[in-house]
Amino acid sequence: MNGLKAYQNVNTQTSITDADPHKLIQLLYNGALERINMAKARMQANDVAGKGQLIGKAIEIIGGLRGFLDFERGGELAQRLEGLYDYMERTLFEANAQNSVAKLDEVSGLLRQVKDGWDRIREEVTQQHQATI
Repeated sequence: MNGLKAYQNVNTQTSITDADPHKLIQLLYNGALERINMAKARMQANDVAGKGQLIGKAIEIIGGLRGFLDFERGGELAQRLEGLYDYMERTLFEANAQNSVAKLDEVSGLLRQVKDGWDRIREEVTQQHQATI
Protein backbone atom coordinates (compact mmCIF):
# COMPACT_ATOMS: atom_id res chain seq x y z
CA MET A 1 0.00 0.00 0.00
CA ASN A 2 2.87 2.40 0.78
CA GLY A 3 4.30 1.72 -2.68
CA LEU A 4 1.00 2.70 -4.30
CA LYS A 5 0.83 5.90 -2.26
CA ALA A 6 4.42 6.78 -3.17
CA TYR A 7 3.67 6.19 -6.86
CA GLN A 8 0.57 8.40 -6.64
CA ASN A 9 2.58 11.19 -4.98
CA VAL A 10 5.30 11.05 -7.65
CA ASN A 11 2.67 10.90 -10.40
CA THR A 12 0.84 13.90 -8.95
CA GLN A 13 4.04 15.91 -8.52
CA THR A 14 5.08 15.12 -12.10
CA SER A 15 1.66 16.17 -13.41
CA ILE A 16 1.87 19.48 -11.53
CA THR A 17 5.44 20.16 -12.65
CA ASP A 18 4.58 19.49 -16.30
CA ALA A 19 1.27 21.36 -16.24
CA ASP A 20 0.57 24.60 -18.02
CA PRO A 21 -1.70 27.04 -16.16
CA HIS A 22 -4.85 25.66 -17.80
CA LYS A 23 -3.93 22.09 -16.93
CA LEU A 24 -3.11 23.11 -13.35
CA ILE A 25 -6.64 24.47 -12.91
CA GLN A 26 -8.00 21.18 -14.30
CA LEU A 27 -5.92 19.28 -11.73
CA LEU A 28 -7.31 21.48 -8.96
CA TYR A 29 -10.90 20.81 -10.05
CA ASN A 30 -10.17 17.08 -10.17
CA GLY A 31 -8.52 17.19 -6.76
CA ALA A 32 -11.44 19.01 -5.15
CA LEU A 33 -13.96 16.58 -6.67
CA GLU A 34 -11.88 13.61 -5.53
CA ARG A 35 -11.62 14.94 -1.95
CA ILE A 36 -15.37 15.58 -1.80
CA ASN A 37 -16.11 12.04 -3.01
CA MET A 38 -13.70 10.62 -0.45
CA ALA A 39 -15.26 12.79 2.29
CA LYS A 40 -18.68 11.45 1.33
CA ALA A 41 -17.43 7.89 1.82
CA ARG A 42 -15.85 8.82 5.18
CA MET A 43 -19.11 10.52 6.20
CA GLN A 44 -21.10 7.40 5.36
CA ALA A 45 -18.58 5.30 7.34
CA ASN A 46 -18.99 7.61 10.37
CA ASP A 47 -15.29 8.56 10.21
CA VAL A 48 -15.63 12.09 11.60
CA ALA A 49 -11.91 12.90 11.57
CA GLY A 50 -11.34 11.59 8.05
CA LYS A 51 -14.40 13.40 6.74
CA GLY A 52 -13.27 16.66 8.31
CA GLN A 53 -9.74 16.40 6.91
CA LEU A 54 -10.97 15.69 3.39
CA ILE A 55 -13.53 18.48 3.44
CA GLY A 56 -10.79 20.79 4.73
CA LYS A 57 -8.58 19.78 1.79
CA ALA A 58 -11.43 20.43 -0.66
CA ILE A 59 -11.93 23.89 0.87
CA GLU A 60 -8.19 24.59 0.53
CA ILE A 61 -8.27 23.57 -3.13
CA ILE A 62 -11.25 25.81 -3.84
CA GLY A 63 -9.33 28.61 -2.11
CA GLY A 64 -6.48 27.85 -4.51
CA LEU A 65 -8.86 28.13 -7.45
CA ARG A 66 -9.98 31.50 -6.09
CA GLY A 67 -6.33 32.57 -6.00
CA PHE A 68 -6.02 32.00 -9.75
CA LEU A 69 -8.82 34.45 -10.58
CA ASP A 70 -7.65 37.42 -12.66
CA PHE A 71 -10.05 40.26 -11.93
CA GLU A 72 -8.45 42.62 -14.44
CA ARG A 73 -8.79 40.31 -17.43
CA GLY A 74 -11.69 38.23 -16.13
CA GLY A 75 -13.96 41.11 -15.17
CA GLU A 76 -17.49 40.10 -14.28
CA LEU A 77 -16.84 36.41 -14.87
CA ALA A 78 -14.01 36.42 -12.30
CA GLN A 79 -16.27 38.20 -9.82
CA ARG A 80 -19.04 35.65 -10.33
CA LEU A 81 -16.61 32.77 -9.93
CA GLU A 82 -15.30 34.30 -6.71
CA GLY A 83 -18.85 34.42 -5.37
CA LEU A 84 -19.46 30.83 -6.45
CA TYR A 85 -16.22 29.63 -4.84
CA ASP A 86 -17.19 31.46 -1.64
CA TYR A 87 -20.59 29.74 -1.70
CA MET A 88 -18.92 26.34 -2.25
CA GLU A 89 -16.58 26.86 0.69
CA ARG A 90 -19.43 27.87 3.01
CA THR A 91 -21.54 24.93 1.82
CA LEU A 92 -18.67 22.53 2.50
CA PHE A 93 -18.35 23.92 6.04
CA GLU A 94 -22.08 23.32 6.49
CA ALA A 95 -21.79 19.80 5.05
CA ASN A 96 -19.10 19.02 7.57
CA ALA A 97 -21.04 20.47 10.52
CA GLN A 98 -24.35 18.87 9.52
CA ASN A 99 -23.01 15.57 8.10
CA SER A 100 -24.90 16.42 4.92
CA VAL A 101 -24.25 14.22 1.90
CA ALA A 102 -26.72 16.42 -0.03
CA LYS A 103 -24.51 19.48 0.51
CA LEU A 104 -21.44 17.56 -0.64
CA ASP A 105 -23.36 16.49 -3.74
CA GLU A 106 -24.44 20.09 -4.37
CA VAL A 107 -20.86 21.35 -4.32
CA SER A 108 -19.71 18.43 -6.50
CA GLY A 109 -22.38 19.31 -9.05
CA LEU A 110 -21.35 22.96 -9.11
CA LEU A 111 -17.67 22.06 -9.44
CA ARG A 112 -18.42 19.67 -12.30
CA GLN A 113 -20.35 22.37 -14.18
CA VAL A 114 -17.50 24.86 -13.88
CA LYS A 115 -14.92 22.17 -14.69
CA ASP A 116 -16.86 21.11 -17.81
CA GLY A 117 -16.79 24.71 -19.04
CA TRP A 118 -13.08 24.96 -18.29
CA ASP A 119 -12.40 21.68 -20.13
CA ARG A 120 -14.29 22.95 -23.20
CA ILE A 121 -12.06 26.04 -23.31
CA ARG A 122 -9.04 23.75 -23.68
CA GLU A 123 -10.75 21.79 -26.46
CA GLU A 124 -11.66 24.97 -28.37
CA VAL A 125 -8.15 26.41 -28.11
CA THR A 126 -6.63 23.11 -29.27
CA GLN A 127 -9.03 22.93 -32.24
CA GLN A 128 -8.29 26.54 -33.22
CA HIS A 129 -4.55 25.91 -32.98
CA GLN A 130 -4.82 22.80 -35.17
CA ALA A 131 -6.91 24.70 -37.74
CA THR A 132 -4.17 27.31 -38.14
CA ILE A 133 -1.43 24.70 -38.71
